[in-house]
Amino acid sequence: MVKTIGVVGAGQMGAGIAQVAAQAGYHVVLVDLKDEYVAKGVATIQKSLGKLAEKGALAGMTPADVQGRIRTGTRNAELAGCDLVVEAVVENADVKRRLFAELDGIVGQRAILASNTSSIPITLLAAATKRADRFIGMHFMNPVPLMKLVEVIRGADTSDATLATVLEVARKMGKQPHACRDFPGFVSNRVLLPMINEAIFCLHEGVGAPEDIDAIMKLGMNHPMGPLQLADFIGLDTCLAILNVLYDGFKDPKYRPCPLLVQKVQAGHLGKKSGRGFYTYA
Repeated sequence: MVKTIGVVGAGQMGAGIAQVAAQAGYHVVLVDLKDEYVAKGVATIQKSLGKLAEKGALAGMTPADVQGRIRTGTRNAELAGCDLVVEAVVENADVKRRLFAELDGIVGQRAILASNTSSIPITLLAAATKRADRFIGMHFMNPVPLMKLVEVIRGADTSDATLATVLEVARKMGKQPHACRDFPGFVSNRVLLPMINEAIFCLHEGVGAPEDIDAIMKLGMNHPMGPLQLADFIGLDTCLAILNVLYDGFKDPKYRPCPLLVQKVQAGHLGKKSGRGFYTYA
């Protein structure tokens, strides 16, 4: 039974995961490398809870009630008592594998390790541990407090019990989990990123201006956000990393990243987080 959930990484995704876990009544341990990273994550949670409180969407709780369930730190050793640990660090397989190898020696034998990766194979990450049966993917959508989907990815050795437990935890968090198998990009990004990449090719080849490409997809396909704007919100470096995982995993040229996307990332134009991507942000 899961009572305490650990989250590694206090960025936008990690802070959101910690928040929804605490809102669901779990005790949460949120850790990151530096105090300033943790403080930024706590500020993100405070801001989000404040907005939810204004809308009366905290189910009778106050922001203080939720925050009172979250303990923070800068040492992974503080996760020792967690029943489930969700990793939400940089989208890099080597970094994640090193982290999971460390966590494997910290948490209890029955604890479950989960990755919020958006594309890296769960089986590859699980192989860095001695608990592949208790290893799984929990791919939350951004912004975590508002988006309902959790894509649950079962690795080659993930047990039925682990899958059942994680599905139950996600539902308790108020999410709608859907399971899929462990193939590059899973379902969400295997479908989404080629669409975004093709929109970037349209821009690269002069087929349309960014505003027109996005408007056509929004109005014609009933998408809430155009693909270029969405790419800016995801982060162009993250989009490129996912496309490279798809390209390397399938060896299929249809996943080849657009040269314009590569150039944007090389220039540091990463989207909303850097202030400039396909659009400019204040």
